[in-house]
Amino acid sequence: MSLKSCLESFRAEAVVFARRPLVREGARDAVPMAIGIAAWGVVAGVAMAKSGMGVPLAIFMSVLVYAGSAQIAVLPLIAADAPMWVVWATTLCVSLRFMAFSFHYRPYFAHLPRGQRVALSFLMGDTNFALFIRRFPEPVPGCRHEEYFVGSALMTFAVWQVSIISGIVAGHGIPASWGLGFAGTMALLALTCTQLRSPSNWAAAVVAACAAVAAYALPLKLNIVVAIAAAVAVGILADHARPARKGAKS
Repeated sequence: MSLKSCLESFRAEAVVFARRPLVREGARDAVPMAIGIAAWGVVAGVAMAKSGMGVPLAIFMSVLVYAGSAQIAVLPLIAADAPMWVVWATTLCVSLRFMAFSFHYRPYFAHLPRGQRVALSFLMGDTNFALFIRRFPEPVPGCRHEEYFVGSALMTFAVWQVSIISGIVAGHGIPASWGLGFAGTMALLALTCTQLRSPSNWAAAVVAACAAVAAYALPLKLNIVVAIAAAVAVGILADHARPARKGAKS
């Protein structure tokens, strides 16, 4: 089979897949979030350009990594020649939420082949996680949940890549007076608020915010690591305390 015929076959299958109702629903639900994602992507791209990283390397990193929060967190560390263990520790802490996302996705995707699950994991993000959980609070028997996930994830991925590459290319040409950093922060706050559905979540969020402010004077942005560690500790304590409270009531 020639390369041309392979590409045509892939294109035909992609068109058929894109026309499935759940795929289109997921993409449609992700559209309202595009403004916040685009603003955050441009902010991340400008930060990468101003860090001294070359345009080709910055674009390669944005496509390969696909983790805006981690990129923003480690760029100042890389620019400041921070020790590699600090860069890795910060990246790990900022990305720990994806482990929680994976546990939540497990009942929906456990039946899929491992290779397909690995491919889906690359597309995980805060936005499509919030959309997915709102659409499917519980697994629906016989429903192809992965179709909705792919629809919303691909829309988010496309908007993110276009915006971050635009920020990288524009670089120093985008003035700070545009306030894109504030727009990106507000987009992340909106996503965070959608996940505050229980007292334990609120407690973890408040503790993380207080810890980040209290440890702000630490070098190399280590207050982020402290805040994440504090939030995780509160979450673990809340999970252990919940069964104890239920046992006491019974």
